[in-house]
Amino acid sequence: MRALSGVRSGNPPMSLSIRSRSAVTFQTVVAEAFCCYTLNDRESKTEIPVKRPTIQSEGDVSGPAAKFVRWFLWGIFLIVLLGAGLVAYGLLRGPKMAAASAVRVEITPARLERGKHLVELVCDCYACHARRDFTRYAAPVISGTEGEGLGPMPLEGLPGTIVVPNITPDKETGIGNWTDGEIIRAIREGVDKDGRALFPLMPYPYYRSMSDEDVYSVVVYLRSLPPIKKTWPKTKVDFPVNIFIKDVPAPAGHVPEPDRSNKLAQGQYLTTIAVCMECHTKNDKGQLVPGMTFAGGRRFATAVGSVFTSNITPEPDTGIGVWTEEFFLHKIRSYRPYAEQESPKVGPESFTLMPWLHLCRLSDEEISAMYAYLRTLPPVYNSVEKHP
Repeated sequence: MRALSGVRSGNPPMSLSIRSRSAVTFQTVVAEAFCCYTLNDRESKTEIPVKRPTIQSEGDVSGPAAKFVRWFLWGIFLIVLLGAGLVAYGLLRGPKMAAASAVRVEITPARLERGKHLVELVCDCYACHARRDFTRYAAPVISGTEGEGLGPMPLEGLPGTIVVPNITPDKETGIGNWTDGEIIRAIREGVDKDGRALFPLMPYPYYRSMSDEDVYSVVVYLRSLPPIKKTWPKTKVDFPVNIFIKDVPAPAGHVPEPDRSNKLAQGQYLTTIAVCMECHTKNDKGQLVPGMTFAGGRRFATAVGSVFTSNITPEPDTGIGVWTEEFFLHKIRSYRPYAEQESPKVGPESFTLMPWLHLCRLSDEEISAMYAYLRTLPPVYNSVEKHP
């Protein structure tokens, strides 16, 4: 018969080594002590090893639940790692773009005249790239500031500090060191000299339709401006918009001249590069609202006044559906005295960003072509109060 005793004859004294644990039970002590011994068969004198039982302390983590927790934490880690990688890629990648053309635009009197017409009247570039007198109706351009820029754009709701730069040929602060191809790429594709995406407040998605010959004319005219040394801060676009805008630029390729003998085609071309749709369409979080094209209702808010744009679809009750071509011409031409002399002083109740002072100087043929194109648009009922 086998016996368990504290001291065996011929054996060394027992040495108990029991690990200290919290909440250790009597059964645990016995098991630990039992594991320190072997059973000795008195007859055979052979020692029979006894397998140590597994003792689990309160702090141990094992089993299916523990595996689930480990896999869950690994999944969270991988998702965070993937997200950080995608953000880093978005911040570091460049916009979609082609290399700037190596073209060297020939300067001709015809191109200089056409470029002046496009920059000052059709495209209304000085609406942003010059200082303006907002105390007067339609905010005329302050003479001598043409092309110097505006600095931070004073519109509410922009995602960051959007700076309107100097586009005069000053070599230090303007575009004097840009090649003709780099200027063309910025105008039509929205990529600057250093390969950065321009914020699409610069309406290059519309200028992408500008013909090669017309954009050459714009370059010639910009090169003719007196250089103005005017430094502005850099544009800083908030995250994540600074990533999203990199998808806006796109190569323009070759753009032919519109058929100027086709009144509708000419009207569509002028309306596009005049960016009429962008202003006369409701905007929600940077996107034009579907079904509201040219139907007005977009709000422009500044420190000096706010205005909602008009519905210019051929809808008879809320748009220009009842306007005849002659009335359309008369409406626009009526602002010529303001352009030729001086527009009157006004308050916020008459605030407008509509470029009346420039549109009124277009030719009758151009205005008639724009009217003809607007008449082809789907009529949209949308009553707009300009100064609510």
